[in-house]
Amino acid sequence: MHVPDGFLDVPTSIATGVVAAGVVAVSLRRARDELAESTAAAPMAGLVAAFVFAVQMLNFPVGVGTSGHLMGGALAAVLVGPWTAIICLAVVVTLQALLFADGGVSALGSNVFLIGIVTVVVGYAVARGLMAVLPKRPASAVPAAAVGALVSVPATALVFVGLYAVGGAAELDLGQLTGFMLTWHVLIGIGEAVITGLTVGAVVATRPDLVRLTRGYRTALVLTDADGTSREVAAAPVADGVRRIGTGWVAAALGVCLVLAGLVSSFASANPDGLEYVAGEVGFLETARDSVVAGSPFGDYAVAGIDNPVLATGLAGVLGVAIALAVGVLIARAVRPRATGETARDTEKV
Repeated sequence: MHVPDGFLDVPTSIATGVVAAGVVAVSLRRARDELAESTAAAPMAGLVAAFVFAVQMLNFPVGVGTSGHLMGGALAAVLVGPWTAIICLAVVVTLQALLFADGGVSALGSNVFLIGIVTVVVGYAVARGLMAVLPKRPASAVPAAAVGALVSVPATALVFVGLYAVGGAAELDLGQLTGFMLTWHVLIGIGEAVITGLTVGAVVATRPDLVRLTRGYRTALVLTDADGTSREVAAAPVADGVRRIGTGWVAAALGVCLVLAGLVSSFASANPDGLEYVAGEVGFLETARDSVVAGSPFGDYAVAGIDNPVLATGLAGVLGVAIALAVGVLIARAVRPRATGETARDTEKV
């Protein structure tokens, strides 16, 4: 749901940009507590930014002539916390707009607001609410994250409709716009839920201490008695993030990002995403303007001078993953307070 230049008028774009900048500024301060919990927090922030960038390149078909892609707000919030997630998504959306011409430059604030803030707030709120009623174990984060992701997509679509009602470039039947946006983005939300659930499930299975939503929850052990009867007992709570992330785990996670962005992305659906499709059906697609960086060497996830589209898309994807990872880690390290005294000794534990 990357909004191009021209869909929203200048005052609305400026207003959403101011709100987005304010929320990101607050997030940079509030993320200190999330990032201070673990020496693994900064690398995780970079990996989350890199993964969201990679998966956003993978448009999946959701209907005849339509596609969708992960927005990633719920996923990021469940893994690294809501404040850090907003920073990660802001990095991804800004990188996409300025380097790859994905989303308008004048609409950058709107895209950060929609993709980087609304999805995080809604997705995390739903996931936290479900964790309060689900069994108190790390595995509960999987369905909680999936449902949060599912709800966040149509919720964000409704927020876009609200923005369009205030400052849309064309006069439309808002009822029709709402119906189209909800219909297609509920379907896209199902894809978002599947991707989010699978990703959170993989992390919970390998390193539950890296999933911030599971902090304090107990893992479950299944013991088999001598008579063959199985019983479940609670083990120790998930650690509060004091373990190092480990080079092997980082290498595996980064390898997944590079394969997705560098190889799988070339086989993504070429159909327009939900917002673009709805714009064409409802009648405001012609108000879109090309991005001012559309002619950049990496515009539209390609590389100037390389005619092979698979190679060009792959190289652009690898570049994007590398930049998202580096910027995410650098910002997280800059924001994270220095550990001192007893805290420093605790975070040095492996």
